[in-house]
Amino acid sequence: MNKPELLAPAGNLEKLKMALIYGADAVYLGGQSFGLRAFSDNFSESEMKEGISFAHSLGKKAYITVNVFPHNEDLAALPAYLQFIWQAGADGIIISDAGVYRVAREITPGLPLHISTQANNTNWSSVLFWQELGARRVVLARELSLADIGVIRKKVNLELEAFIHGAMCISYSGRCLLSNYFTGRDANRGECAQPCRWKYALQEEKRPGQYFPVVEDDRGTYIFNSKDLCLLGHLPELINSGLNSFKIEGRMKSVHYVATVVKVYREAIDAYADAPEKFQVKQEWKDELEKISHRAYTTGFYFNKTSAEDQIYGSSSYMQSHEFIGLVKAYDSHTGLAVIEQRNNMKTGEEIEIMQPGQPNFSQKIEIMYNEFNELIDVAPHPQQLITMPMKKAVAEYSMLRRRV
Repeated sequence: MNKPELLAPAGNLEKLKMALIYGADAVYLGGQSFGLRAFSDNFSESEMKEGISFAHSLGKKAYITVNVFPHNEDLAALPAYLQFIWQAGADGIIISDAGVYRVAREITPGLPLHISTQANNTNWSSVLFWQELGARRVVLARELSLADIGVIRKKVNLELEAFIHGAMCISYSGRCLLSNYFTGRDANRGECAQPCRWKYALQEEKRPGQYFPVVEDDRGTYIFNSKDLCLLGHLPELINSGLNSFKIEGRMKSVHYVATVVKVYREAIDAYADAPEKFQVKQEWKDELEKISHRAYTTGFYFNKTSAEDQIYGSSSYMQSHEFIGLVKAYDSHTGLAVIEQRNNMKTGEEIEIMQPGQPNFSQKIEIMYNEFNELIDVAPHPQQLITMPMKKAVAEYSMLRRRV
């Protein structure tokens, strides 16, 4: 059976480590140049080397995004940057622009080249074009249906990657001019201001200041605001489509988001691989995806053309049932005490849930906490404060504490 790669976003070094520890087969990350997420933390050169080495130490992969659409002045620094990525040991680079592809093929001939979803590959002929130019993989456009993917799979002989979870873009495969028009921040060079999430109303030219409803009985609407993609319920179809890599969106999302989504899809993919004929989507997996910050879910373009049902017109706000409050840094099996790095104010008496990599979740009450001076405390209010508390069960390093909102 084709068991696809589970590919996770890594907005910084901590998210990279959490994604891999919670079950991702590979991560994609950006440096401080030439990526389409200028406002995520991104990686310095030393962090990129460390992240790639960490992935390789687990037998996993790291791909680097070089997917901006550069202008002439951007090209001068490109060759040196590509050489650094190659020497750092990256397993591939993700490219949108044909000019960048040309330079990469010349400067780093041994580095696998992946074609980004931003390159708008919506048919087998365009994918075959990249195959003939030597690309290792194509990340298919979000606008494709599952049937479209099946046709492409039969026509080409390179790796195919597609998004299975995360935010959707209102513009064609993420190619957007709105941000540049409204704010001067170029989405195609990594600086998107996300105007698709803003609230809009209608104003007539000769009546300034008078705003008219765009939809009936509403004084404004989020006309561009898409639901989030979630294909958990359709993993068998996706696996059997011949996709080689399942991609999770979210380099600007939280570490809690990354770890939770990766863990759910890891368990689901493995469950299907172990017993395809018995596979069922567990309710606990669905519940986990409600705990993270997200918009309402949609299946995007995979099974039908999108409609008003795939948009959110009333609000741009997120929903979540739980919040991340602490990260386990160490656990002493003899004393049953865990050292926890605080990530949100927590108090004794609170009911919490512990999510662990590769292990079932469990719940308990915070009964006792000690500060770094071994003093009893009732509340841990300081960001990243180190505290110690007894745990009901043994916990692994990188386990996450969370509570219901």
